[in-house]
Amino acid sequence: MNLLSAKNLSHSFDYELFSDISLDLNKGESVAIIGISGSGKSTLLHILSTLLKPDSGEVSLFGEDISGMNKKRLSRIKRDELGLVFQSHYLFKGFSSLENLEIAAILSKQDIDENLLKRLKIDKVIHQKVTELSGGQQQRVSIARVLTKQPRILFVDEPTGNLDKVTANEVMDIFFEYIDRNEAGMVMVTHDEEIAHRCNNIYKLIDKKLVKVS
Repeated sequence: MNLLSAKNLSHSFDYELFSDISLDLNKGESVAIIGISGSGKSTLLHILSTLLKPDSGEVSLFGEDISGMNKKRLSRIKRDELGLVFQSHYLFKGFSSLENLEIAAILSKQDIDENLLKRLKIDKVIHQKVTELSGGQQQRVSIARVLTKQPRILFVDEPTGNLDKVTANEVMDIFFEYIDRNEAGMVMVTHDEEIAHRCNNIYKLIDKKLVKVS
């Protein structure tokens, strides 16, 4: 089943960032996008995850072109079906880690997975304010919050950037297990080519084009 389809995407800021980019994501599949800083990887991820409109081209989610969706339907899909893990954690800073997870659980009508908290090694700090946590701990709380929603598509931007190598691989294990168990999909932007090669498909954004590496 196709989860996401992007056709002929182009985007510019003060200059053309990329053009004529197409990409598909099926259930149970993971896609990594690599490339040098400034090549447009994060911008492309923002377009695929509906946070940004492309200058041209179209994005379809679950077989439906998002440009034809009304705001209510798109908002529901973003809330219930898409999980975004970006470099900025966007946690509620006045709240504890648990309160951040509880908000996600309430909105998505899901339960908090205690085993997930243990695997992410945040179970011992779950009652602390997020501002009291290290960058790596905040990143793992952000990941737990997203997975609590049980989304059908994960969009992740440098998800292991604040983590040591061992913890980074443990987090990736959790992502891949989640995809398999839930027949979900993942699009990931990363500078870590070792992490990228764990995905089913790898693309490189180079010279304004998206080139398949493997």
